[in-house]
Amino acid sequence: MPNQIREVAAVFDSAEILEHAVFDLQTHGFDRAAFSLLASEHAVEQKLGQRYHRVEEMEDKPKAPRETFFSRASRLEAEFGLAPALAFAAAVAMGLGSTVITLPILVAAGGGAALGALLGRIIYRHHAELLQEQLERGGLLLWVNVRNPDEERKAIMILKADAGRHVHAHDLAT
Repeated sequence: MPNQIREVAAVFDSAEILEHAVFDLQTHGFDRAAFSLLASEHAVEQKLGQRYHRVEEMEDKPKAPRETFFSRASRLEAEFGLAPALAFAAAVAMGLGSTVITLPILVAAGGGAALGALLGRIIYRHHAELLQEQLERGGLLLWVNVRNPDEERKAIMILKADAGRHVHAHDLAT
């Protein structure tokens, strides 16, 4: 017998409203790993062998490809998180008085900052393109994994209160 995953689906009319809903869910105990978005149109076509016209067509498809939802804060962490860590390592090395160690760490900090900025731009661009694709097809589709009936009720209530449309729960066989 296959395992069942319970999830709540909702469609949002803008990225700002979606971000607000996810923030509300997180402040009510939902982990950021519980959220996923519909993957790109290309990924859907590759996996399902068909195009979709409206995001609502994908709400209850168990094999619809998904992407991890990265909030604005998570995207900023990805973009700027590496540089401060390397800069801290350089400061510690300087505090220890070793210029032999400090110079490579300073170079690594600069490279880490540049790499972080580049990765952040790539993530931002991909995220923006994904959101635009979905908005052109009726909205932003969010799925929230729930572990029990209480979480399901709470997710439905929050998503509806935060202007989610087509809010409903369903089971996915794994």
